[in-house]
Amino acid sequence: MRTETRGGRRIIATYVFRCGEDGVFDVEAPMGQAGQHTPCPVCGGDSGRVFTAPMLGLADRRIVDAMDRADKSRDQPEVVTQLPPAGASRPTRTAPPNPALKRLPRP
Repeated sequence: MRTETRGGRRIIATYVFRCGEDGVFDVEAPMGQAGQHTPCPVCGGDSGRVFTAPMLGLADRRIVDAMDRADKSRDQPEVVTQLPPAGASRPTRTAPPNPALKRLPRP
C-alpha cells in the first residue's frame, strides 16, 4: 500500500474507533492505512471504525473564510446598486512582459 507524503513527510490521519466495552478512542495512522477493525487499547477487544466528519476546523482561517465567501456568493451575490462617483478610477493592472512571448509567431 502506498503512503501519502507531503514535503517528504508521511501524512498522518486520526481515525475514530468504538469499543463495545470501553467506548470511543482515536488511532493515528498513515492516511488510507487504517483498517475497519482494530483492538481496543484498554480491553483488547475488537473495535469497529466510526466514520466522522473531517477536521476542517483545523484549516487555515483565511482559506475557510475564502470558501465561505465563495459559497455565499453562489446564493447571495453582491449586487451593484449605483455607479461609482465621477472622479473614481481604478489603476489598470498590467502584467509584466514575458520574454518567452516574443518568440511566438505573429499572425
